[in-house]
Formats: sequence, C-alpha cells, structure tokens
Amino acid sequence: MRRLAALAVLPVLFGAAAPAQEVSRSFGPADAPRRLTLRTTTDMDILAPTVVRFLATRPDLALDYEQWGSNDLFALTAAECRAGTPAADLVISSGVHQMVRLVNDGCAAPWRSDATAALSPALSWRDELFGVSSEPAVMVYNRDLVPPEEVPLSRFDLLDLLRPADTAYAGRIATYDIERSGLGYLFAFVDSQEASTFGALMEGFARTGAVATCCSSEIIAGVSDGTYLIAYNVLGSYAQSAAADDPSLGIVEPADYTVVLSRAALLPGPVAGPEAGALLDYLLSPDGIRSLARNHLTDAGQTGEETTGGRRVPIGLGPSLLVAMDQAKSRRFIARWRQTFSGAGAPDTSR
Repeated sequence: MRRLAALAVLPVLFGAAAPAQEVSRSFGPADAPRRLTLRTTTDMDILAPTVVRFLATRPDLALDYEQWGSNDLFALTAAECRAGTPAADLVISSGVHQMVRLVNDGCAAPWRSDATAALSPALSWRDELFGVSSEPAVMVYNRDLVPPEEVPLSRFDLLDLLRPADTAYAGRIATYDIERSGLGYLFAFVDSQEASTFGALMEGFARTGAVATCCSSEIIAGVSDGTYLIAYNVLGSYAQSAAADDPSLGIVEPADYTVVLSRAALLPGPVAGPEAGALLDYLLSPDGIRSLARNHLTDAGQTGEETTGGRRVPIGLGPSLLVAMDQAKSRRFIARWRQTFSGAGAPDTSR
C-alpha cells in the first residue's frame, strides 16, 4: 500500500511486472472429458458457488478457475491474443475499459443466444462483450469508530470530514491504488468526468495522507480492523459479503451519485467454445442471476441501511470506454492527478 501522494508515476494501462495469477482451483470431476478455463478478477469465494451450480447441470464438464488482478489479466489476455494462442475459454473482469479494448483489438469471439439477446444495449457490445453483474461503488466505514453524525452520505460530506486541520480522519481513509488496480483507475476516471468534487477530493486525500492499496479485500479488512475509518469507491459486492459476517461494517451509496459497474465477459477468439458459451448463458439465466444475487454480484438497489437513492451512473460497455484506454488522454489524466498532489509531502510508505 502507499500514500496517495506516492502515485506520481502511474503505468496505468499495463503493469511493469510479468502477469501473476493470484489463486487457482479446479471444480468438477477430475476425469471429466471436457474442461473449461475461467480467468476472472472476481474473488473465488464469491463466484465459485455459481460455478458449482452450473457444473451440477454438466457432469461431463470440469472447470479450472484462475483469479487474477485486472491489470495482469488484461496484459495476459492481450499477449495471448497477439500470439494467437488464447488459453482461457471465458474471461470476466471488473476492468471493463480493458475488456472493451480487447474486443476492439479483435481478441473476442462472437456469441449469440437468447440470453445475450435479452441484454440491454448498454450491457452488450458487438455480440462479443457482455455484462454479467451489477455492482455499485460504495463507501464503507467502521460503525464502531465513526460517530453516526459523521457518517458521510455523499462526497460533499466526505470532503467536510477532511477539511479541519486536526481531522481525525488523517491517514484513516483508504481507496484503490490506481497503478495496481484497473478497476481503481476506471472508478477514478469516471469520477473525474462525473464529480464536481473530484479535484477537491483528490486534494483532500493528498493533504490528509489517505492510503491507496491494491484491492477490495485488503481495503475492507483494513476498515474492519480499524486501520482505516472509511474506504472510498469500493465495490459493493465485496462490501456486502464482508458486512454479512461483520456487523461493524457500514455501507453507503453516495447520495450525489453512485457508479454502477457490470463485470464484462468475453470468449477469447477467434471461435467460442460451446461449453464456454453455455457457462456465459448460465450466468445470464434466471437461475444464474439468482445465484449471483445470493453472493452479492447483482445489485437489487439496496446495499445497506445508508442507501440514499441518489443518481446512478451505470458504466455501459462500448467504445466510449476506449477514452479511458487512450494513451494521450490517460497521460493528461495522470498529469492532472500529479498536479493535484504536487503540494503533498514525500510519500509515507510505512503503513
């Protein structure tokens, strides 16, 4: 993890290190005549129950589940695409701007079915990219340590907490490290386009020593154990899963606006396998949606007691997301980010 002021150099679009798989596990019969490889950014504990339900209908099929970080998954899928050697049957990522780039670069096979035809235009692009979840970006706070009257219900409220020179929230706010998280970069980019508070919020984070770290689970765990008081822009699915086991975690959908993400799925090309297509169709089926909902990957519009019903900003799947991947525009965005933190002190890497 690092202080946000340390984000002066951001290789946002590609990681410098070789791609590294985080977790892997096989599901289904070891001697199954057919096997699928699923690569995804989704935490295995959250998506695996749905995979198991699918495999229960296909005793002839086994599945190798690989969990990756979004930047590494993008880099690996792009490299295999360029080499013409796709090794995954289905790829699902929260870094949806990266998935749009992969489709645009010809890395996905088309798939047409009743399930994909039923998707809204915002969740289906070129019959090659499909939205399979609905997850709001939320703020998470520690109920035991944040007084009820200080719970931020909007970005404006969060700014108010950061303004006092002696704020109790100095060093106790966490968010994604956008260098390491493609999802974090995307949320920051959407904020820069949507929020009148973006510049002030970044300045407030830098001035008070907010912490940027890698991933949802680490951020939420830090709020749970009191290392952080509030987390900003965390996926609601992971927050809800954690809060089900930890009543100290409170969840807020910001009242000014709430970004809603749909994880994107593609079938690496040039030709989709029928078993991979069947898994995609299952995720979009009524039973698959119910299973995803039980594990908080679909959003019923009610993530917690502090949901305020504000404006929702869905991230649609399509060419508009290529703006976030455009190198010239990303450089300008990074330059703006750097300028925001130009007055901050040297990064504190002790946490």
